[in-house]
Order: sequence, then structure tokens, then C-alpha cells
Amino acid sequence: MDLHSLRQFVVVARLEHLSRAADELHVAQPSLSRTIARLESELGTPLFDRAGRLRLNDAGKLFRAHVERALGELDAGRRAVAEATGDGFGTVRLASETLLTLTGPLAAYKRAHPSVEVELHQMPAEEMARRLRAQDIDLCVASQPIPADGLEAVHLHTEAVWVATPLDHPLAGRPSVTVDELAGQPFVATRKGHWQRRLLDRLFAGRGLTPKIVCEGDEAGALADLISAGLGIGLVPALAQHTATSAPVAWIAVDSPDCRRTLTLLRCTDSHLSRAARLMRDTITNWDWTGDQPRGTS
Repeated sequence: MDLHSLRQFVVVARLEHLSRAADELHVAQPSLSRTIARLESELGTPLFDRAGRLRLNDAGKLFRAHVERALGELDAGRRAVAEATGDGFGTVRLASETLLTLTGPLAAYKRAHPSVEVELHQMPAEEMARRLRAQDIDLCVASQPIPADGLEAVHLHTEAVWVATPLDHPLAGRPSVTVDELAGQPFVATRKGHWQRRLLDRLFAGRGLTPKIVCEGDEAGALADLISAGLGIGLVPALAQHTATSAPVAWIAVDSPDCRRTLTLLRCTDSHLSRAARLMRDTITNWDWTGDQPRGTS
């Protein structure tokens, strides 16, 4: 059971697809299949269900958690030694559902520390906790609750989420709108699991309604452009009014105390943060999210 085999197993477990995993790893699929078979033989149990599509089974999920932690510890050890014996700051690995939210603090961080290498990862919220515990990432900024077992969470900002419409939409110009008034309107939305989609579904479910989704995708930053093009309306956080560079839209408040999002910075309590990661943590936690600039500046 060597490290090479374990790293290959993690990729297969993540993709649940042998040919795509083989392409990512740049190995032949038959060789990868034999590696997985040897691991299963050593463990004495299958790690995947193979009826139809390849699926990680319960034993595989249990094994993956231990393997990811072990590989994460080894990688953290290498980075800690490199930091201790070198003159640099190290590397920081930061994840978020929507990277557009982080453009302000990231720009300030790079201006202050231009030599630091920053790795950005966009991932769904349900993957963040596992990747933090596996030490694949150092920090993450979440827009929805994440199970906090073994994680340190710092509240960053709570903001209103608005309805954005095309400028010529019948609702444009209204100061506010109720959820009931949005029933039947065509919505441009993110896919299920993303915080904006979960908020939309929750708001409508609270009124016994179902939103009419006419367009859904993975690029939350593209919503304003699609809305401005006339495809529909959508939920957009207040921060986007300061950071969006897309076509203009009308902004309307939603008359519901639940139409909000909370930004949280998370890290694994057992992980070693490099100096670069500690500086990134300080930059993000000290950021003035309402003014989109470092605290203490004007």
C-alpha cells in the first residue's frame, strides 16, 4: 500500500469514474484498475460498488477519509519544513463557492505580499469540510452553514440578498418586493447545492411555492449578465453591487428577514497554517466587507 496507489485511489474516489481519473492522472485505465483492485485485496473488501456507474461505497468513504488525512499530514509536513528552512512565506490555499466575493481582499493581499503563491479553489460547500480536514486547503470562505466538527469558524459578514431584474422589467423601480410577488417569475439561478439556489428554494418553500427556474448554471458571477440580457430575474448578494463589472440591472430589496447570506471563514483546528495562510486569514478577517476595503482605510 504505497503513497502512489493511495493518491490514485483518492482521485478515483473523487471522480467515481475510472477513465476520467486515468486521464487526470495520465495513466492507462487498465493500470489504474489494477491499482484499485490491489488496494481492495489488501483491505479485504470492495471500496466501490460497480453495478452500473462506479460508486464509492461505505467502506470506500471510510477509507478515503483516513487516506486524505494521512496524505494531508504528509503534505503539511513538507510545507512546514520548507517554510522553516526557507526565507519565503510559503503558499496559501483558499477555497470558496464564489471566488468573485474574494476579489477585494485578494487584490489587497497580493499588493501587500506579491511574492506569495496563492492557490484558489472553487468548490461546493459540502466538499469544503472534508478538504479542510484532509489539509488539501488551508482556509475557505463559505456562504452557507458547514458542519463545524473539528473546524474553527469566524463570522465575516452578514448581508442582504437582493432581487436583480432587467432594467425594463415591470418590477424595476420598486423599492421592495415580497416572495409571493415573485411567484411565477422566470429565475436565472445556480445549480442545486449552491448557496444562492438553496436560499431561493428555502424562501419559496416557506410560502408553499416552487420557483420557476428557466436557466441554471455553475457560474454565479455570470448571473447579472444573464439577468441583464433579459433571461429572467435572480437573487444576487449586496456585495455584488460593489464588485460586479457586468451589464447593469435593477436592484430590489426582498421583504423577508430570511433573504440574507452570512460569510464565514473556516479552517481545520488541527492543521498547521503557513505564514502565508496566517497573513491571508488576517487580511480576510480584518476586511471591511461593507466598504470593500481593509479596515482603517478610507
